[in-house]
Amino acid sequence: MVTQTLSASNPQEASVERYKRVFNRFASIEKDGDKYMTREDFVNAIAPGEDYKRLQRSQYAVLFNVADQSKSGVLSLSDFTIFENLLSHPDAEYEIAFRLFDTEGTGKVTRDQFKQILYANIGKDAIPFDFDCDWIKLYMGSKDASHELPYKEFTQLLKGLQAERLRQEFRYYDTETTGYITPDQFKRVIIDIAGHKLSEHVLDNLPTLSNLYAGNKISFANVMAFYNVIREMDMVERVVRKAIETSKDGTITEADFLNVAAKETRFSLFTPMEADIIFHFAGLDNPSGKLTINDFYRLLEAKWEHALPVAHPSAPKVKHGAIHDILKGSYGFLLGSISGAVGATVVYPIDLVKTRMQNQRSKVVGELLYKNSLDCFKKVVKNEGLMGLYRGLGPQLVGVAPEKAIKLTMNDLVREHLTDKNGHITFMSEVIAGGVAGGSQVVFTNPLEIVKIRLQVAGEAAKTLDAPRPGAVTIVRTLGIVGLYKGASACLLRDIPFSAIYFPVYAHLKKNMFKEGPDHRLTIGELLISGAVAGMPAAYFTTPADVIKTRLQVEAKQGQSSYTGIRDAARKIFHEEGFRAFFKGGPARILRSSPQFGTTLMVYEMLQRAFPFGGTQEMAQQALAHVTPAHADDLSYLQSKNALKILLDVHYQFGIVPPNVKIPSVGSS
Repeated sequence: MVTQTLSASNPQEASVERYKRVFNRFASIEKDGDKYMTREDFVNAIAPGEDYKRLQRSQYAVLFNVADQSKSGVLSLSDFTIFENLLSHPDAEYEIAFRLFDTEGTGKVTRDQFKQILYANIGKDAIPFDFDCDWIKLYMGSKDASHELPYKEFTQLLKGLQAERLRQEFRYYDTETTGYITPDQFKRVIIDIAGHKLSEHVLDNLPTLSNLYAGNKISFANVMAFYNVIREMDMVERVVRKAIETSKDGTITEADFLNVAAKETRFSLFTPMEADIIFHFAGLDNPSGKLTINDFYRLLEAKWEHALPVAHPSAPKVKHGAIHDILKGSYGFLLGSISGAVGATVVYPIDLVKTRMQNQRSKVVGELLYKNSLDCFKKVVKNEGLMGLYRGLGPQLVGVAPEKAIKLTMNDLVREHLTDKNGHITFMSEVIAGGVAGGSQVVFTNPLEIVKIRLQVAGEAAKTLDAPRPGAVTIVRTLGIVGLYKGASACLLRDIPFSAIYFPVYAHLKKNMFKEGPDHRLTIGELLISGAVAGMPAAYFTTPADVIKTRLQVEAKQGQSSYTGIRDAARKIFHEEGFRAFFKGGPARILRSSPQFGTTLMVYEMLQRAFPFGGTQEMAQQALAHVTPAHADDLSYLQSKNALKILLDVHYQFGIVPPNVKIPSVGSS
């Protein structure tokens, strides 16, 4: 029995943890230390992001009756886990429908149970269904000699029910048995049968089917042909894809479609009338008769697209040209620039203090200007004003654009290359991806950082030596091309390990601490915390390299040591100032890098959500792209919608019942 099958289910540990996390997130009732879900909580949990336009809340709420095994009106964690596990079954839609009709939990459905549940969920305005028809008798016997249906026999009844309803509804409108109905009546029949499957484009134009043939009415043959097209829509898509794949220009005609269908199937699958119907509705605004795959996409309601991305060999998205690639690259560059600029501006005063502290030599080498970071902050404000805290910000903002764009892009590219076919990436591969990202940015950041650093210490020199403050252009002219890359080796020594630490830690914080996944989109606060916390170890452990880089890039004052390279700088700093000098400005560096990277990546991800490249459709594809093959069998967050498919085939209004409907009692005729 299905009940026994469900009770024996043993979900994998990872799935159980996910079910528990979702349950705890939405359950609103707590009693004796245990949480429980109401019907409303349940709908929120299984249909996150649903717009409730084509599928109503009450239709999702029907599934609550399946999950509520104890009929207590609330769900325990155990009830929710069993239901979620049920959704992962390959025949979940049928199992759910069976459990809904099997009100007594006996493992069989009686004629009266079937009738009662159907009436209770379609409302009094639905076209009446004749339960004494010969078709029902073939499955369940006559009214006086009916028999119960076990699970698998019941699934066959459900599969054929739609065609029987189609015949009965046609007869309902064809009162004179002419074999014809009006276009408006045809539309009402098809909406009843498949209103949930078809796009608004098709539904609005259903009456135009009469234009295909002589006369202004729709024949029964037309109606059955349309129904068969809907039933075989998956095969329609396969044939269309195959035909377009072999097409030279990405378009096909009706003859192309029929030719490929004949070659790809052993027996004739589509009649000429069915092919007429497919091309009529796909090409309503394309009189040429040569249709692209996008024309065929308009046949079905978008909710019933594939759960996972499918390769479309000839679809436009695969044929993106250079202009599209440039636009997409510019899009990423722009978002990286904006988010980087926001992050840099927020923490720039801390960065300036950090630079001043790192450049300060001990009393042995020169006069100690600042006691600590706080003293440095106060003296900068006192001597140079508030704007002194932002000295050198201009070059920094100019540099953030290429730096962030390259860093984020290279990390993603290398991660993708090192990810196996099952969607797994090792920790060492994550480190390598981060290191490559950090190294690739130096070509842009080193020139801008050396200008920024010299501007930051220029205010200090101008105050002590009463000298004019040089501008960015003057510094660039003085240094020259070669001088702009002074300290580049130290910059690499800092940026490669920084990114190698930062990106893996950031990814694992989002995944392991905040449980990012298809059923949980991180909030602004969670993104900010993930980025900020990841920046702490990355910033501190790379401080020695940052100190060396700063010393190499700053012009030494009279009486101060000058350095010829990384090794020479490290040796002299250690000899003259001790080991602790390598961590000068370390706290300030953490205070700068942590919130900066937290802010930058938070803004970056929020901008991607708010302004997805290509619009909302692209955003949906990107969201699904995060479902790697390793998670392909763990899609219950999508399957809750799919679980309604069979019930909607019973009647598209299943679950939408006016409150004044009188439900027939069991045993009534």
